[in-house]
Amino acid sequence: MGSDANSDKKIDWRNHGLRIIRSGELSSDTPQTAGMTRAEAISHASVGAQKLWAGTVVVHPDAKTGPHHHGELETVIYIVRGRARFRWGERLEFVDEAGPGDFVYVPPYVPHQELNAKKDEPVEAVIVRSGQEPVVVNLDIPSPEENPATPQPDPFHSAPGKS
Repeated sequence: MGSDANSDKKIDWRNHGLRIIRSGELSSDTPQTAGMTRAEAISHASVGAQKLWAGTVVVHPDAKTGPHHHGELETVIYIVRGRARFRWGERLEFVDEAGPGDFVYVPPYVPHQELNAKKDEPVEAVIVRSGQEPVVVNLDIPSPEENPATPQPDPFHSAPGKS
């Protein structure tokens, strides 16, 4: 295990093995959206990742995204702090909330919306996607949720074509 039996070349594990991205090394040189701060940790640019992307997001209190889906990508959201509300379905008719320590799995093509369930504290989350392309397909579905006190466009995602 660990090396290809058909290869005579020894792998340089020091430079091509495990990578640790320290909290102070995350890159905010990524598209930002009003009401949140996004930081990239794992990507092709940062570590040479080929099949996934990971980063953090801090969503301001009382913010929400527009309804959307991520095409064929799978997404995992891990809530570190705060309370996130999720709506999904053809009319966003299903709703549940997640708090610290909870994982949320978003399958491909599922219409959904993320909201900060608290008006007075941010949501901090880690996001992992199954691909490098930042697919966001915005949907024309009215939200069952009232508008936040301070409307904020799409706090969990950038505009289509951006990560």
